[in-house]
Amino acid sequence: MLAKLSQLPNGVRQYMLVTFNYWNFTLTDGALRMLVVLHFHQLGYSPLEIASLFLFYEFFGVVTNLIGGWLGARLGLNKTMNIGLFMQVIALLMLAVPSVNLTVIWVMFAQALSGIAKDLNKMSAKSAIKTLVPNDQQGALYKWIALLTGSKNALKGVGFFLGGTLLALIGFQGAVVLMACVLTVVFVCSLLWLDKDLGKAKNKVKFSQIFSKSRSINILSAARMFLFGARDVWFVIALPLYLGQVFGWDYVLVGSFLAVWVIGYGVVQSIAPGITGKVAGVVPDGLAAFAWASILALVTGAIALALQFNWYPEFTIVIGLMIFGAIFAINSSLHSYLIVSYAKGDGVSLDVGFYYMANAMGRLIGTLLSGAVYQLYGLSMCLWIAFVFIAMTTIISLWLPRSHTNPVSI
Repeated sequence: MLAKLSQLPNGVRQYMLVTFNYWNFTLTDGALRMLVVLHFHQLGYSPLEIASLFLFYEFFGVVTNLIGGWLGARLGLNKTMNIGLFMQVIALLMLAVPSVNLTVIWVMFAQALSGIAKDLNKMSAKSAIKTLVPNDQQGALYKWIALLTGSKNALKGVGFFLGGTLLALIGFQGAVVLMACVLTVVFVCSLLWLDKDLGKAKNKVKFSQIFSKSRSINILSAARMFLFGARDVWFVIALPLYLGQVFGWDYVLVGSFLAVWVIGYGVVQSIAPGITGKVAGVVPDGLAAFAWASILALVTGAIALALQFNWYPEFTIVIGLMIFGAIFAINSSLHSYLIVSYAKGDGVSLDVGFYYMANAMGRLIGTLLSGAVYQLYGLSMCLWIAFVFIAMTTIISLWLPRSHTNPVSI
């Protein structure tokens, strides 16, 4: 098997290694989120107190994406990816202390470290694809980005299942130690085989360049911020609480539903190029992003309206949000392709890092609003805010560059 791998082109081998790193990291990231939620629920924490444990995770994602792109261009994407893997190992080991020592502050700092690690890893993986695909092969770039992004989200859903299973079988401390050991092996493999100068800018990159000067990237980043704020304003806190409090679902059922949602979301992301016209030789552009955002806004408005009038709420939530997830996945996949397509080849991580900073900002805003709005006004108001955010994404997408040779890809 190793002989066959050695015969593959270097670009393919590097893509496989980057994907392998990203997949293993994502499994631990999803499992850790579920472990923290379930374990601290067992310790008597309220849902909103548990949610507060993730605020540092989201906040430091904003900072990391902004600075991480600059580091990737200066040091090389291999180094930022390896730093991310190492920091996740440290974060996991921080949580391996006895339960009596797991104070809120300690866990928040461990989550902060994990948040930094996650965004360094994600930024490095997606930036690396740009360096491995020739500029004249945009169709291949879209396919590879969709595959990487979709598989990541599907594996994050698997991670939810993994976290719950490990907690039941070997306990919280045993689970985090096991995951730290696995990631240590991945870290060593990455140190040995990932190209040393992957993604390193040829020219010296100034710190002032962390803010994108590209109009296209600035517009896409603003659209992305509202898009992910719209998802997390109902998904992070409001939906799990609603399913348990209103429908009476137990935690296993709630966790399973969220895991299935994320896995399905990832599968749709992986096949998004076929849905948006790649099979017919169409590479999506700004017009496609506008069209799919418009569809998502209509679906979100319909769900919010149905829930507002209490129209078969369980059917509305389960089926409606599955439809939302599928269309959201296509929007997300389109954005992931467009950012890598727009990014400069030299120092690509600068542009990708700035864009994912906006993504993390949207998640942070969504997380903060999710708890507050749900507690004050309920899930239907969370969905109305999601509708407003997606409407903003749609309007902003009007200014994205359009190709005059490709028809709209919907």
